[in-house]
Amino acid sequence: MPDVTEAEAEQETARTPTATAPDLVALEQEGEIAADYIEGLLDIADIDGDIDMDVEGDRAVVSVVGVKGGDLTGKHGEVLEALQELTRLAVHRQTGERSRLMLDVGGFRERRRAELTKLGVKIADDVKRSGEPKPLQPMTPFERKIVHDAVAAAGLRSESEGEEPNRFVVVMPA
Repeated sequence: MPDVTEAEAEQETARTPTATAPDLVALEQEGEIAADYIEGLLDIADIDGDIDMDVEGDRAVVSVVGVKGGDLTGKHGEVLEALQELTRLAVHRQTGERSRLMLDVGGFRERRRAELTKLGVKIADDVKRSGEPKPLQPMTPFERKIVHDAVAAAGLRSESEGEEPNRFVVVMPA
């Protein structure tokens, strides 16, 4: 292997793309646009609620808090998923950029995250005992990611199979 001088190594490093930090200003702008959009929807529907905005990692997070009932989430979060997509479209329309914005209503996503983490750990334990792969029910991409993370933390692997909207996780033995 040829020797690489320090200058050559620096040039190579300069040419190699690195992960960039998220653009906080752009993410905050996404949050503002989304908050305005959601505020308008709440006004039209005559629903009381406060809006919190945050940036978590590389995405804007908008939460509607103080909302009564599940009208904005739906039985299994279907309404929340639809609202999130509409909000992402509103952000895209104004910025021209694809948004990864996360919308939560009344803490639904946080509760769901806790449930799915428990499920992922339980299923991983079951698969470790039985040695057999275990398919789960269809889930949204958000839900599948949580299960994949919980399974990986338990030391197993998982895969997503099927086509949307019936895509599901299969937990595999070690």
